[in-house]
Amino acid sequence: MYRKNKIIGNYGEDLANEHLKKLGYTILDRNFKCKIGEIDIIAQKHNTVAFIEVKSRYNVLYGKPCEAVNFTKKLKIYKAAKFFITKNNLMNFDFRFDVIEITFNYNNNKQLINYIENAFQI
Repeated sequence: MYRKNKIIGNYGEDLANEHLKKLGYTILDRNFKCKIGEIDIIAQKHNTVAFIEVKSRYNVLYGKPCEAVNFTKKLKIYKAAKFFITKNNLMNFDFRFDVIEITFNYNNNKQLINYIENAFQI
């Protein structure tokens, strides 16, 4: 089961990456990892840097994908973002935390992409 989830997650991140580019974002980093946590996508548009969590699902039986971003996950993203900002000397930018939900359809190759800007704050 884990392998299937990883494949779906990676595919979802690729779709989210392309979606952001179409919206005019520059991708600064993907799958940024440090010992504090991980951030799926870090993107910039104008003077704003967005730290983006991507959640992909085949159904909503257990809730919407964004509902899987709980307080613990948000805190890890926040701490990793602080590290990224300091490491890359980005103090002069605006920042926000976004979520991209991707829901796949079993019946065809279509997917629904929902980009939630300012999805959470710490």
